[in-house]
Amino acid sequence: MENTEPREAEPKAEPAAADGEGAPPGSPAPDNESSTDGAGGNRDAEGEAEATAATRTRTRNRRIRRTALALLLILLVPLLTAETALRVNYMGDPADGTYTRNRDAIWLGHAWVDGRKDDADLAAFARRVKATGIRDLYVHTGPMEHDGTLPKSLYPKARWLIDAVHQELPGVRVQAFLGDVLATEGPDGMRLANAATRAAVVDSARQVLDAGYDGVHLDLEPLHSGDRDYLSLLDDVRAVTRPRDAQLSVAAHQIDPLPALHSVFGLFTKHPKWWSQEFFGQVARRVDQIAVMSYDTAQPLEGTYGGYVAQQTSLALEVTPPTTHLLMGLPFYYESNFDHWGHAETVAAAVRGVRLGLSRTDADRELFGVAPYIDFAATETNWDEYREGWVR
Repeated sequence: MENTEPREAEPKAEPAAADGEGAPPGSPAPDNESSTDGAGGNRDAEGEAEATAATRTRTRNRRIRRTALALLLILLVPLLTAETALRVNYMGDPADGTYTRNRDAIWLGHAWVDGRKDDADLAAFARRVKATGIRDLYVHTGPMEHDGTLPKSLYPKARWLIDAVHQELPGVRVQAFLGDVLATEGPDGMRLANAATRAAVVDSARQVLDAGYDGVHLDLEPLHSGDRDYLSLLDDVRAVTRPRDAQLSVAAHQIDPLPALHSVFGLFTKHPKWWSQEFFGQVARRVDQIAVMSYDTAQPLEGTYGGYVAQQTSLALEVTPPTTHLLMGLPFYYESNFDHWGHAETVAAAVRGVRLGLSRTDADRELFGVAPYIDFAATETNWDEYREGWVR
């Protein structure tokens, strides 16, 4: 770039040195690199602009980092507080006598009624449970169709199982575990708002009682808190079971660990997950047995999972009438994913949590037990922890 700075008048030339030494023709351009208007000055201006832009970028990045940190703290502080509270809830010693009341249940797979199980399997199962508190078997007999009907072809060996259990395990009841997916979070599934569908479910309940079952166990998921159609269905099914002196039992969602959490959760996801404590009580008053699915909690540590189960036990006891049999589920299976961390959700932690919740809320409750889920995925460790922690 040419220097545009005005030149000063040149002095008269001096005689050249005889030896030819001296300055080259013409005077050198003035040293204007420090000038604000020359080439060097433009570079300084550009440098200052770059420095200013860099400063702005750094400032903007600091603001972004601070905002991100603030948001992270907003999310983490309540979470860490809640997790700490659950861990504290797992501390202490259960009260003496908070063991099985011989009113436990267990969920069993479909193989018991479709022909895959035989007399030898039943004999082995009977030996395993005779020394426990298990008195109810929820045997998978469905699933029902989305219209509420139940094909009889699904349970060809039901009569064999019922008679064999009554023979091998006197006093143990066999209930038909009837389930289906509800169309609450997707286009497919059972729609309880349809009166004809509810009537068909009632007919299916009557159908399994006619087959010899001692009760009906309903597991309809995902069931959102406050579903009036579900409550209506329970009233109608109980009108069928009660005259026959049969049991009506249900698998229940967990209760809000924080007030109205299901409503808040529902704002961000189609799956609110929890029931309000009030709705849980409404369900409990309409059935003979209510079994809380107290697993798949996403708790990352054994201590926080046990504290969570203790809290769930207390919340359920507070609203379950003493005439309704309350059961807390035990994870008789191993998975590792976001919903269920196998290293955390152990039977030992669940049993201890159940005992702590029972101790703090209603230590003398008679109609109370635990319910392992599920027989075909159970390990010897699961059975050992159940017996050692709960059976006395």
